[in-house]
Amino acid sequence: MDINRRHALVRSAALLVSAWGNSRVAVAAGSKAGAGLDTSPLIYLSPLVSDGRESRCQAEIWFVHHNGEIFVVTWTEKWRAEAMRRGFHRAKIWVGDFGPWKQANEAYRSAPSHEIEGRFETDAAVHSTLLAEFASKYETQWGAWDRQVRDGLVNGAWVMLRYQIVS
Repeated sequence: MDINRRHALVRSAALLVSAWGNSRVAVAAGSKAGAGLDTSPLIYLSPLVSDGRESRCQAEIWFVHHNGEIFVVTWTEKWRAEAMRRGFHRAKIWVGDFGPWKQANEAYRSAPSHEIEGRFETDAAVHSTLLAEFASKYETQWGAWDRQVRDGLVNGAWVMLRYQIVS
């Protein structure tokens, strides 16, 4: 195939659009928080309310960092899921392990942080892939939760939340 100026411009534009679309993930992966997401066992999460303030609901939670996104599983009635249902899709995370948040005396606030934006993940194939990653990451603890979470995602007792880093 002959490459002419039109082909070169189209290919260059495609590369530029592709790079632009992945810029948030690349920035996040290169940051301290992005790097910590691959090694930390916990994130501390607080939904952001409509005026951008942190919610009073905060906790340390298990998560999986997969393809530049953060995945969390939780019971359907827990505040993380309720915040999402109420339209509070943004949250703030701190990356690190400082123990239970109430006992951490806000030490997690010194950790790298990001704002994230989330949605419910309902695809069963994604659930299967990510639950395998949870099992691998938390291998000593996950066995007690695996069946409950798997069944709960099917029967609606549990939900999976999917977040992207936005800042």
